[in-house]
Amino acid sequence: MKNIREPAVAGSFYPADPVALQTQLKSMLSAVTANNPPPKAMILPHAGYIFSGPVAASGYARLIGNAGSISRVILLGPAHRKYVKGLALPEATTFGSPLGNIPLDVEAMQHIQQLPQVTTDTDAHQYEHSLEVHLPFLQSVLQNFTLVPILVGDATAHEVYEVIEQLWGGDETLIIISSDLSHYHDYVTATQLDQATSRAIEALAFEDIDEHRACGSHPLDGLLLYARLHGLSVKTIDLRNSGDTAGPRDRVVGYGAFVLYE
Repeated sequence: MKNIREPAVAGSFYPADPVALQTQLKSMLSAVTANNPPPKAMILPHAGYIFSGPVAASGYARLIGNAGSISRVILLGPAHRKYVKGLALPEATTFGSPLGNIPLDVEAMQHIQQLPQVTTDTDAHQYEHSLEVHLPFLQSVLQNFTLVPILVGDATAHEVYEVIEQLWGGDETLIIISSDLSHYHDYVTATQLDQATSRAIEALAFEDIDEHRACGSHPLDGLLLYARLHGLSVKTIDLRNSGDTAGPRDRVVGYGAFVLYE
């Protein structure tokens, strides 16, 4: 019997009912006009869909109609609920979602476990939302694919870089970094902070990005280091906050969508 990591935030961060979920995803994705080829990597937010879903859709819409060659997704996000030293894989072989189960690339997971900074931690993955909220989006825009879900805790940019380098692959592999931006500032302050973070991301200046600027700063920094060392660039395609999408403007959370092409 397969070891399945069941959804933990279905019904709170996004609809648990498959029909309602598909309807919401279709609405968000159809609001985006994107004719670009599929990016190699994206940095996308992970809050409740009512807040960050439209920004995440700005990235995922770029896979529609162009994603037939993508058969593997490397998904890295921050560990919110449990301290993680280094990077943590689940022990599961399948991740569940209201839209069906996603098989994990167990061979790739075993391969990166040879790195000393990579461990397994079922508890860290069990209730974590930073990876889970991306699964329905991926299922709605890709065909058949496997997943490598990685939670990043107390890890250096170089430690994350090493894992990304091992898993980079070719056109069959898509890299997703899950990260929100600033947290709980007023609208004007958040807008200024997030614009500065966007400029730092585009400049590949990962040294200027910490957890106060992006909650997924550790996986984000590893991708930016990879881009710097391999002569790649990152472009901002959306930059909003919860005051733009839903909710008041006195205490907002920032969201950005960024793409990397080879």
